[in-house]
Amino acid sequence: MRYCAAGFSLQYNEFLVIFRRQFLSLPLALLAGCRRRSPGYPGYAFVALGEGRALAVVDLLAFALRRQIPLPAAPSEVVAPRGGPAVYALLPEAGLVCEVDSSRLEITRRLSTRARLLRMKSAPGRGTLWLLAAEPRQLMTISLDDFRIKTRLNLPAPPFDFDLSPDGAVAAVTFGDAGLLSLVELQQSRVHPPVPAGQSCEIVCFRPDGRQVLTANPAERRLAVISAETRQCVTSLSVAIRPRHFCFKNDGGELFVTGEGMDAVVIVSPYSTEVTETVLAGRAPGPMAVSRSPEYLFVANPPSGDVTILDVETRRVVAVTPVGQKPGPILITPDDRYALILDQATGSVAVIRLASILPRRTRGAPLFTAIPVGLNPRSVAVAAMT
Repeated sequence: MRYCAAGFSLQYNEFLVIFRRQFLSLPLALLAGCRRRSPGYPGYAFVALGEGRALAVVDLLAFALRRQIPLPAAPSEVVAPRGGPAVYALLPEAGLVCEVDSSRLEITRRLSTRARLLRMKSAPGRGTLWLLAAEPRQLMTISLDDFRIKTRLNLPAPPFDFDLSPDGAVAAVTFGDAGLLSLVELQQSRVHPPVPAGQSCEIVCFRPDGRQVLTANPAERRLAVISAETRQCVTSLSVAIRPRHFCFKNDGGELFVTGEGMDAVVIVSPYSTEVTETVLAGRAPGPMAVSRSPEYLFVANPPSGDVTILDVETRRVVAVTPVGQKPGPILITPDDRYALILDQATGSVAVIRLASILPRRTRGAPLFTAIPVGLNPRSVAVAAMT
């Protein structure tokens, strides 16, 4: 333990020096808008560092890096099951899943799957994690009670992405360039034959009522809609972009889509299965997140280093905020007061305070703060302090 602690201390200090320099290299106008004095959220943001072999822990009351938790390999994702005492990091190339206690901030359990992993999701209310593996081609489940693999389901083709239905009973798995999608009945461990969904079949999500599945076909600039009951393609919607990112409105009534081809967000009505609007939203819009009240859509614009904020009801841009150099994934804190944006170029978490967005006065919203965390932040999850 003494060796591990010393090794961590050296790595932590090296990261701090590197990212202080990168932080100070941000534009002065951006840093001038930073304000550190404000009531925060009583929780931690856990950030997966894709090149740092660690989870960075950000104290959201102090808006400061609390520590880095060393991992045996590079993480790609971190998830925080609702109400649980732990967060889980996916280490894809090592085939590992690590459990981190969200109060002690240390690894408590680890599991080797002996697989090359792609994605991880927490099943709602079931105390399980589902993993998608590329090699072997499998969908597998981990019980959080004993932290063991309970099920391995073989898949018919190399998988690309998957999603779980809102009740956690069904999974939808896409197969990339094969242009196929399979529905999986999880309790029965039954993988249904693949359904053709276009030239390619990539990211996927269930409609909030679980009755349909929407999947992206970037090769043909289309969205395929699959019935979860009949397991047949209902329709295919033409969009103005190559769809790469999905984000649902909080009530599930609209799906926002971004991707290459146009500086815009495509708005889809998932219940009437039609494209309702295409709205300009910054340069090369990417990852998104939606706040509840007020209902704003935050859109990352990696080429311009800013975030575009749209009023969901009026469709108008209410603010554009510089956040660094290459903004990526965005997360809204559970209290709906802060937007956390991972900047993959500067290795920082940029923070926007929703109360600072004043659409009637200005088209800009000041950056609240930017917190250096480590190399290549790729995923973030928030857990409450206990």
